[in-house]
Amino acid sequence: MIIPIEERLARVLLTCVAEPGDERLGRLVDQEGAQGAIEAVRAGGVPDCPDRVELEKRFPAWRARLSEADPERLLAACEERGGRLLCPGEAEWPSQLDDLGAGRPYALWVCGDQDLRFGCLRSVALVGARTASPYGVHMAAEMAAELADHNWTVVSGGAYGIDAAAHRGALSADGLTVAVFACGVDVPYPSAHAGLFAEIARSGLLVSELPPGTTPTRPRFLIRNRAIAALTRGTVVVEAARRSGAISTARHARDLGRAVMVVPGPVTSPTSVGCHTILRDWGEAVCVTDVADVLDRVGLIGDDMAPERRGPVLDRDHLAPAARDVLEALPARGGAGAARIAVTAGVDLDTALACLGALSAGGFVERCAKGWKLRRGPAEP
Repeated sequence: MIIPIEERLARVLLTCVAEPGDERLGRLVDQEGAQGAIEAVRAGGVPDCPDRVELEKRFPAWRARLSEADPERLLAACEERGGRLLCPGEAEWPSQLDDLGAGRPYALWVCGDQDLRFGCLRSVALVGARTASPYGVHMAAEMAAELADHNWTVVSGGAYGIDAAAHRGALSADGLTVAVFACGVDVPYPSAHAGLFAEIARSGLLVSELPPGTTPTRPRFLIRNRAIAALTRGTVVVEAARRSGAISTARHARDLGRAVMVVPGPVTSPTSVGCHTILRDWGEAVCVTDVADVLDRVGLIGDDMAPERRGPVLDRDHLAPAARDVLEALPARGGAGAARIAVTAGVDLDTALACLGALSAGGFVERCAKGWKLRRGPAEP
């Protein structure tokens, strides 16, 4: 669908005048359209709607921002940096964002050559603590790299710690990764990640609901988290303290009906307290320890199901049922005669003798003064 230029400019202005996720403004846009909403802000006349009282309180601030906004300049600046604006209804718009209802983005500012909608069809969010432990960094990087090997996109927030490890893990496997900002896509935050963001822009995508030049604020990080959750099929919390922005991302994922997954950590680690709290208190959350577990939750039934977890395969696992019964019938200490072993195993004497011969050849049992006994050594069960 081709979006008229007037509609695009109106959505640029919406990203300038209001904070992302304002559901009252979202409902006004649904009712009046983007252009109608901007005209209402400009004229100061609140349409008849259920949110009229609250909108009247917001209109003066929005009108002040509107007077300073230059949508044509913002679009040109974004395009000069290789970016673009995505609007709802366009081919590249990720339709899963519409699950946010009135809180969906007014538009998205995107930098990078990849297709956002296609890239997020098979995507997982990896989020966690900024002050991550070496364990958490290792798990995030390994999971991201293996997800990339399975052609899954890794989405995160570009922050220190788990986010950065997830992005770098995906890049190391030549996979697609998406960084969702709480500032303009041209504002590297944190500044120490400028090189990382440049690399993501070359092979992945930088995404923001805020126009170029916008700086981050604490509320914007929390609001941004809902977009990370909505873009993906599920959220993995790799490491999180008791109070963590990653928990808010998981909460949004839960509310949206997405899979919520948690990597367990040492019970002595402060950065695992939030993870364990989710596992204990949220019935919807599941424990994951590797990518097989993750794909079992978010993948396609029959294609991505995790294999059954099994312990090590022992030599005795390859024995026939009757031979296993005979082996179990031998006493732990000392020996026993074939007749007694047959009675204990519940088989006839001929079967017991045949099994004892096979078990002896396999190194499981040996003859003794009392008949037969377990052989001690490498073949011991």
